[in-house]
This record gives sequence, C-alpha cells and structure tokens, in this order.
Amino acid sequence: MASGEVFTFGPFTLDTQRKQLTRDGASVSITSRQFDLLQYLVTHAGQVLSKDALIEAVWPDVAATDNSLEQAISNLRRTLSSSCIETQARRGYRFIAEVTRLDRRESDEGIDALMAPHRAWLEGRAALETLERDQIVHARRVFETVLAQVPGQASAHVGLANACAMQFDMTRSEATLDVAALALALEHAREACRLDAQYGEAWAMLGFVLERTGRHDDALAASRRAVALEPDNWRHHLRLGYTSWGEERLREARRTLSLLPGFPMAHWLAATVHVARQAFGDARRELESGIAAQEATPSPRFSGVALHWLRGLVALSQEEPDTARGHFERELSQETSGHLYARECCANTWYALGALAWRQGDHEAAGRAFGESLARMPGHLCARVAQAVTVGRQVAVPEPGASVSSSSFERALATAVLVAMTNGTDGAARAAAILERTLSDMPSGSAGWLIPVEPMLHVETHPVEWATVLARLRNRAA
Repeated sequence: MASGEVFTFGPFTLDTQRKQLTRDGASVSITSRQFDLLQYLVTHAGQVLSKDALIEAVWPDVAATDNSLEQAISNLRRTLSSSCIETQARRGYRFIAEVTRLDRRESDEGIDALMAPHRAWLEGRAALETLERDQIVHARRVFETVLAQVPGQASAHVGLANACAMQFDMTRSEATLDVAALALALEHAREACRLDAQYGEAWAMLGFVLERTGRHDDALAASRRAVALEPDNWRHHLRLGYTSWGEERLREARRTLSLLPGFPMAHWLAATVHVARQAFGDARRELESGIAAQEATPSPRFSGVALHWLRGLVALSQEEPDTARGHFERELSQETSGHLYARECCANTWYALGALAWRQGDHEAAGRAFGESLARMPGHLCARVAQAVTVGRQVAVPEPGASVSSSSFERALATAVLVAMTNGTDGAARAAAILERTLSDMPSGSAGWLIPVEPMLHVETHPVEWATVLARLRNRAA
C-alpha cells in the first residue's frame, strides 16, 4: 500500500501517514482494518478489486472470510456515503468517488516530531558506546521510549537488545546474574531480525546475545551472517571475533583493525589467542599496541579495560614481577571510571596481586588481596579458595546455585588452584590432571585460554606436568 500520502474525496481527507480520516477537518473514527481497507480502495480508485485481492491486502495475518470483507465495506459505506464504493457483481468492488492526491508539506513541528525518534536513537547509541554503567541504564530508557514511538523500527530493537545485554554483563561481577535482562535482549534481537532480515546489525546483536546464553554455534552463525551482509562494518567483525576462537578470532581482530586502526579491544582479542598458543611475544606486542593506542587517543567511546591486567599476567608468567605489578596498578587505577567491566577486571587484578604476594611468601598480603578481589566479585571462585587456603580455613569449591554464577570450567579451575596450593610437590600434576579431564570433555572453543598465565597455577615452573594441557590448548586455538 502507499504510505505517507494524503488523499481527498468529497468532504473527506485520508492521511495515510498519520492513519487519520477527517471530514471537514473533524476526525472520523474507524477501526484499523476499515482504515486499511479504505486506504487500499482509495489508492486504487477507479479499479475493480476482487474480494481475494482485498482480503489479501487488508487481512494478510488472519484467515478472513468474504463475510468479514462485506461487513467492513458496509461499515465504510455508512461512514462515508453509499455512492463512494460500487459493487461489481461477481467481480468485486470499485471506489468511484473522485480522488485528489495532495502534496504533503510538513510543518516545522511535524518535521521535529518525525526526527525525534532518530535523535533519541543516536543519543542511546552514543550512551552505549561509552561502556559506562550509568550511561547504559540511560540508554535502555531511551530505546524503550523510541520503541514506544516506532515499534516497527529494527534499529531501535537492536539498541534495546544491546542495552539489556550490557545490563546483564554489569552483573557478571555480582552474586546473581540479571537473567531477565538477558532474556529481554534475546527477544529484541530476534525481533530486529524478523523486522529486517537483511540488517547486519540485527544479526550481529543476535550473535552477541546468543553467545551469552551458551548457544555458541548459533552465535557463530548469526555473527557470520552479519559479516556476510555488511562486510565493511567493523562492529560486526569485532563481535564475530569475540564469539569465535583460534585463527578466526585472529582474522576478525585484524579485519577490525584494518577498518578501525588502533582499536584497543581488537588487540586484546588477538592477544588472548596468542596466550592460549603460548606465543607470549606475540601476545605482549598486541597488548602493548592496544595500550599505546588507548593512551594516544583516549576516547569516551569504547574505552578499554583488561589490557594492563593481561599484560601483567604475561609479565608474571615470564618471571617479571616488577613489570607485572606496574601493569596491575595501572589496571586498578581505572576502577572508578564507571566502565562496564572495570569491577570485574579489578577483581581479577587483585587476585593476580594476591598470587604475586603468595609467590613471594607474603601470605598476609596475599590474603588481603584475595579479600579485595572477593569484595568486588563475590563469585570469583579462584580468589575464594586461594583466600581460604591462605588463612588456613577449610574450603570446598561450591556447586553452582542462585548465589554463584560460574561455569563448569571455572569450578574445575578453582579446584585445580585448591589442589595446587594444598598438595605440595604433587599439586601441579594433580591440578593438571583435573584440567586435562575437563578440557577433554568440553567442545572446541576458548575455555581454558588463560591457563598458561594463570597466576596461582604457575605452570611455567612445572613444564612436564603441564605439557599435555598446554598442547591441548595450542590445538584448540589453532
């Protein structure tokens, strides 16, 4: 059907954009189906339209009958005039009133009203790109307002899905995950794909959310479709890089950097693969490039965290404690930035500082650092078991429940840390055996990528015991 046009016939005006029928300037009340039927008749004035054509045009979503059409025609005749719509026996209906199409001239107020949802969408997207907690909450409200105005806009559904997914991520450092926000994110991401199946951003968002629900294969399929639809959009390559692993993650990180040079998170993604492959020189170069880019052009958009944390872990694995401590302190300095992942990164950094103190024999400082980690992230299982061992308290790795958001691998890793800390010379072999069994039962993917630099396992000091696990990680990251 035509849309955004104005037609007049007799004393009536039909505004198809505003979905409004008036008579001599006064609003005329008709149902939405009657409006759609009238619009179709008016835009095809003078033509004989079959019953089937009218039903298909006006009732595409329901199984309507001839009787439904006849009742709607009868109601329109009562509202307009019986002389406006002619019945053609055994052929259909024809709108016979003289119709004039008017050129629309929008007022300044009307133009502002039309632009308002788009301005709000831009505001919401800018808020999300800061990756700041308060701005993410604000963005969700903005996109909810946009959808109330334009419920059929795919980009607004993408924006709301993104805000809800980020709100879910905001709870990753907390005792309970906001699964309701994640479910809402999935609902709106799917709706965006339904509304516009050729919109790459919708598929990229769907992949981003599916990855968080644990549906890895579906997440990859959606992310790859986004890249296929819009191959020059760096956001799609970044999300595919996040979802994928091994060589595909490296390729997508490089593609992101070719489209947006110096983007810190792309360097971080590439570094994770190099860590899993134990290519520490390559990992160090990627992280230092990301840090340099971040410091050279600090921006409120997509600000980076975790670069100094991972660079510190690489330094610690190479027996460079002073370098490691310097990077850890720089990571902690970003805690008050309000960044979405700052609290989680700082929890991981305090855990690493505890491991450094443990290695140096300062168990009191280690216990304090592990406590700082748990204060920021109560569900940090490795920090929990490490602190318990440090203070001489009995500990058992908890099963997953309402108060603990952890994966099976995270529980296995925490068990390995506990075993390594409490079994003396046999600890390394027993810890390695636990993680080898866990990884052998897991599908291909990024699980375990951090083992080569896990600060409490200290795998570089027991190369024989950890050889099988490290080889498996290299193969998984191929």
